[in-house]
Amino acid sequence: MDEIGFHRAMHRPGTLVDVGAHNGKLTLPFASLPDSSVIAFEPLPTAFARLEANLRAAFGGAVPPHVTLRREALGSAAGELTLSVPWVGGDAIEEWASVVKDFAALQRHDSQISRVDQYTVPVTTLDSLGLTDVTAMKVDAEGSEEAVLRGAEATLRRCLPVLTVELEERHQAGGTRDVPAWLAGLGYQGFFTVGGAWHPLAAFDAATMQQAGTTPGAPATSDPYVYVFAFVAGDRIGTLPPLR
Repeated sequence: MDEIGFHRAMHRPGTLVDVGAHNGKLTLPFASLPDSSVIAFEPLPTAFARLEANLRAAFGGAVPPHVTLRREALGSAAGELTLSVPWVGGDAIEEWASVVKDFAALQRHDSQISRVDQYTVPVTTLDSLGLTDVTAMKVDAEGSEEAVLRGAEATLRRCLPVLTVELEERHQAGGTRDVPAWLAGLGYQGFFTVGGAWHPLAAFDAATMQQAGTTPGAPATSDPYVYVFAFVAGDRIGTLPPLR
């Protein structure tokens, strides 16, 4: 089951939050789910422009009123951060855009990184929005996932939305341990899929399930490569959808 399949199966009306929306791979399916509003965060200007264009193309030329696009990053506190985007050859590797990775250091060891662009981006917290009806949240922040979630702690406690969080050791060492542990303190249980079955977080082994290149010039991954984790709390515990 892919990420959007999980969210479709677990859907409840309310507000759906897409953190790290990029081109709208999940924003657009979120926007088609019934009785919901969507808030999508994408701080990278080039990706935000495509996100907006893709939504307009999908909804008759205008961003639909139930979707809010915010050109901001989410974090643990409001302010500004530097977002870095590495280039390999003539291509910007936007999927690796990060506020935590030191691409200049990586560049010294990977000659394929031809340049690094930097953007100063505004940062806010999800809690600052005072949302009361969040039912689902996807977080893909290239190493900043814990900061995003800490800035959403009050919202998570209040709403207990289902979560998918992309965690990769190559982007934030210890993240596959620290983020689930922090969420467990809020009552969340974590799961992942391998071999057509759900497995509890305790069965995850980064050494065998997340073998990967550590630079955008050498991004190859192992098979399986597990990096999307689902988290449920409250009355959603025990309701994971069947895998087909």
